[in-house]
Amino acid sequence: MSGWVTDAWDDYARRMPRELPLELIEVPLKKRGRNPDIDRLRREEGQALLSAVTPGYRIIALDGRGRTWSTEELASRLESWMGEGRHVGFMIGGPDGLDAGCLAQAEDRWSLGPLTLPHPLVRVVLAEQLYRAWTITRNHPYHRA
Repeated sequence: MSGWVTDAWDDYARRMPRELPLELIEVPLKKRGRNPDIDRLRREEGQALLSAVTPGYRIIALDGRGRTWSTEELASRLESWMGEGRHVGFMIGGPDGLDAGCLAQAEDRWSLGPLTLPHPLVRVVLAEQLYRAWTITRNHPYHRA
């Protein structure tokens, strides 16, 4: 991953409170040569993602066909998730998206909007929005309407 992506993720992860840590589990992409079998690659990547998730986690798939949430809606969901006491895992697909198996395991599908974003940028936006949502729940001045 590019240095700016790692730096941005690390910055937001450091800002999160101890009781709400951001942990990154990166699943390597499969090599794509000439004329790749995209369905097979997406399926293999999906299996790797699912095997990286600890049982009992609430899975949220970042999916362009999912529902959009405002930052305030995310903050409300974050408070609800914290109240449940379950861990939450966010799945970001590779360049070809998430496999149907990942989408089937997800309890929610979240779209960051109609733009197509590269998955490294989605990682940064996810970290920033989770931090921003947490600041809303604590009336922290980071988020100003």
